[in-house]
Amino acid sequence: MTTSQTTMTKSKTKLRVVDLVYCAMFATLMMIGANITSFAPFMVVGGVPITLQTFFAILAGLILGSKRGAIAVTVYMLIGLAGAPVFARFSGGFSQVLSPTFGFIVSFIFAAYVAGKMIEMKNTKMMYVAAALVAMVINYVFGTNWMYFAYKLWAAAPENFTYQIAWLWMMPPLPKDIILSVLSGFFAYRMQFVLKGVCKS
Repeated sequence: MTTSQTTMTKSKTKLRVVDLVYCAMFATLMMIGANITSFAPFMVVGGVPITLQTFFAILAGLILGSKRGAIAVTVYMLIGLAGAPVFARFSGGFSQVLSPTFGFIVSFIFAAYVAGKMIEMKNTKMMYVAAALVAMVINYVFGTNWMYFAYKLWAAAPENFTYQIAWLWMMPPLPKDIILSVLSGFFAYRMQFVLKGVCKS
């Protein structure tokens, strides 16, 4: 094997290790974000817990790219389905699939992928922000519709539950998620230069 081939092999191996580290890091951040109020009770505003799952899922796509971002969030979901208490309220297990809110967890995968794909198409500050907001919309649309149909088809729906009520439930966290999405876009845009510097060093 020539020196150049050895260098290429080491480079590919290093990239695979870095990918695994980043994916594991974001999966861990998702776990923390789901239960952040357990560590920081002051993040409950007006009785509404400020979770950071959406923020970290979007950030995974923006920083890691479409494939690695989606993989990181998928790893988080699989860890939870395997039984680890990593979902909201420290829940976990395959039975969570039947939870009306499980659609939001599934949507994180699509949100991360789309955010990353948009950045791969055009790498500008405004695209980062736009990608983050589009990813947030995906999270809300997919998750809310899953919740509505879950209540209608297999979960015990509250009395007089309607599609409009399902969306009304999503209004309290909406301002928070819009702000965090915009912040994730700006943060990820700046982080790309930091990560490039790390890779070159």
